[in-house]
Amino acid sequence: MAGTKSTSSSTTTTVLLSIPFLIVALLLTRAPAFTMTAVTPTKAWANEPMKLITTPQYATKKTDIFTSGATHMALLHNSIFRGYNSIYQQAAHVADQDKADFIGYCLTWYRFVKSHHDDEEQSLFPKIEDLLQDKTVFDETHKEHEAFLPGLAEFEKYLSGLKSPSDLSGDELLRIMGTFQDSFSDHFHSEISTISKLSEHANAPKEGTPEHTAAVTTFKTWGKATVTKAGVTDCVPFFLLNLDRTVEDGMWANWPPMPAPIRWGLVNIAGALHSGWWKFSSCDAAGQPKELWALRNVDKL
Repeated sequence: MAGTKSTSSSTTTTVLLSIPFLIVALLLTRAPAFTMTAVTPTKAWANEPMKLITTPQYATKKTDIFTSGATHMALLHNSIFRGYNSIYQQAAHVADQDKADFIGYCLTWYRFVKSHHDDEEQSLFPKIEDLLQDKTVFDETHKEHEAFLPGLAEFEKYLSGLKSPSDLSGDELLRIMGTFQDSFSDHFHSEISTISKLSEHANAPKEGTPEHTAAVTTFKTWGKATVTKAGVTDCVPFFLLNLDRTVEDGMWANWPPMPAPIRWGLVNIAGALHSGWWKFSSCDAAGQPKELWALRNVDKL
């Protein structure tokens, strides 16, 4: 009897220890690194209709805190732009069997944008205003936010209100996107210029001062937290899979700075939960531009 109990206990232990490995194995079968085929774009891609932003640091070669902060914001904005553009380019061509995944992808874009907007208004902007002792520096930015929010809300309402994925109309989605596209694009470009110009503000902190250190910490802390705050299993993979690591002569190939295994895990382990969504992304798991999924069999674009 003792031998039987020992064998039973050993078997149970083995099974329990195997469960985490089985879960990881299952996730890996759904990981973007293993499910995406990198095909260089030959058709319309995610660099239009919204024009991508040239980073201030690439354009000016300046490295002050506000140029750097604006540059990192531009890289984040460009990921959002590629997300928008990938939705725009594919909306009219999504196969019925892919519509549920496409809706998930679109709603992730919405959550990413909404979280980004709220985090700026509630966290980043007030801290910069306090740092510069000037509550007016983002007056125009606040107005620009208000211009595109109604259209953004309609975008979410339409997608969330569909009774069935098959009810998705690409034409209707494009119509809604057209109601806020210009104001959205104008704002995301304008915000980068606004932040860059803060280096010329009368109260801009001088290098080597406590205020300067505080400003650097503000940008770094906010930048690290803002995307993960939006959602680790949806918005983080969305962000990284729309982050082109080849742009500006590969200057940002290792941005955002993080150990390679962490980046890989965020894309392939966290991203595996919603693996079907990422087929619509603009880049593959290695950050290389790829053919847009819904356009693969479209002859002319």
